[in-house]
Amino acid sequence: MRRMPNELVYNCTPHEVRVALLEDGEVAEIYVERRREASLVGNIYKGRVIRVLPGMQAAFVDIGLERAAFLYVADVADARKATETVSEARAAGHRPIQALLDEGQAIMVQVAKEPIGTKGARVTSHVSIAGRHLVYMPTVDHVGISRRIADEEERRRLREILEALVPQGGGFVARTAAEGRTREELAADLEFLQQLWNDILTRMEAMPAPATLYEDLDLVLRSARDLVTPDLARIVVDDPQEFQRLDRFMRRFMPRFMDRVARYEGEDPVFDAYGVEIELNRALGRKVWLPSGGYLIIDQTEALTAIDVNTGRYVGKRNLEDTIVRTNLEAVVEVVHQLRLRNIGGIIIIDFIDMEREHNRDRVYSALADALQKDRSKTNITKISDLGLVEMTRKRVRESLQRTTTEPCFYCDGAGVLKSRTTVAYEIYRAMVREAEYMHQCMVHIAVHPRVAQTLLDSEASMVEELAGRLDKRFVIEARGDFHLEQYEFRVVDDEPPLFAAGEVAVRLEK
Repeated sequence: MRRMPNELVYNCTPHEVRVALLEDGEVAEIYVERRREASLVGNIYKGRVIRVLPGMQAAFVDIGLERAAFLYVADVADARKATETVSEARAAGHRPIQALLDEGQAIMVQVAKEPIGTKGARVTSHVSIAGRHLVYMPTVDHVGISRRIADEEERRRLREILEALVPQGGGFVARTAAEGRTREELAADLEFLQQLWNDILTRMEAMPAPATLYEDLDLVLRSARDLVTPDLARIVVDDPQEFQRLDRFMRRFMPRFMDRVARYEGEDPVFDAYGVEIELNRALGRKVWLPSGGYLIIDQTEALTAIDVNTGRYVGKRNLEDTIVRTNLEAVVEVVHQLRLRNIGGIIIIDFIDMEREHNRDRVYSALADALQKDRSKTNITKISDLGLVEMTRKRVRESLQRTTTEPCFYCDGAGVLKSRTTVAYEIYRAMVREAEYMHQCMVHIAVHPRVAQTLLDSEASMVEELAGRLDKRFVIEARGDFHLEQYEFRVVDDEPPLFAAGEVAVRLEK
């Protein structure tokens, strides 16, 4: 089957930038950045230690944001030095936080994780600066090669070049984009990053804390730097100004890819034309259908994400074990797709359907490990347990797509469920009984949501009649369209002369 080209699609407005990576015609990753909520990951700050916590082996650092940043002891490259070797960094890792930092001390830190929920940003003093082909790590002495470069001969070539170029007291990692690059190209990238680091050091000396020393690229340029690879056929931009800016960036730093940048001229919005808008809406749903009729249920919490695999409508053709294995194999592909699409990170629990045979569990595990090879984020997975559970972690750097684009339901306060209409009806019953001794008048108006009113007059009509007779009151049930489903009110009023007999029930709809 003919493969479709990989494409990078930009939808830019004055207030928001959205980027979609399409692999073989399918939306693989989506990134959203609001202009007034630009990403902080990669930014470098001169901060001030405001509190050292020996009991947590961590410190809070003021970097000029609304909430103090969190610095864990393992992320402290001895703050009293500008650089240190790997052995020194490891030795520092075994030293307590109070031996490394003092309250009030100025320190250079880099944001490693965005503020998530109520938590402040997580920072590290092991600074790294990303270029096009290389990542510069000035605080450690290390040379590394991206794990996504699989060819051993190419890995060896890149390592030899970097070991010859890298100065003492600093380290570099060759990014995936370094594959096939010449010594001259790598040397130019190295020189650019070293000059950038020297500028940061100069600002560190001159500026009072807290201060911003370096801001990483915005989403438009950062995604071009990180996502453009030789197998990317086109880069489509719908905004003329961002097109010009991206074109200048490509000409300067990535000239061999500049002919792939194209201005979108279609009549339909670019995300509609490429099918991204539909995928974006699907990525916010809780249920995801599988090709055979099974489905996933994805529940995200602050601490972890649970993914449940179900056979759904799929009944199979041969036997139960084959049905389960096929559903689980389809789920593997979709789970990895959803992890990337939704940018889910942290702890993830996948509840596959139980498989009796061990070789089938191994088959599903191998399929999961293979599918994760496409994921640029670092992942760790455990073997499938006897109960069908897989525990995994995925590096979380930025907020998930759900947290970026949604907010908790103000009806259910994030619970995801509401009280049933019957439950609300019974609550009204109990409330009326509790308040009966204070109801001196004969008529009671009960204002409720229209759906609850329907329940009180239909399936629970006998309960209402029993209550009216028990309390010897006349009830008027008022359906209020402006009420929340769980909201109700009742009030007593004079009824002289009586509109209807005690124990009777009337209904009034809001006009």
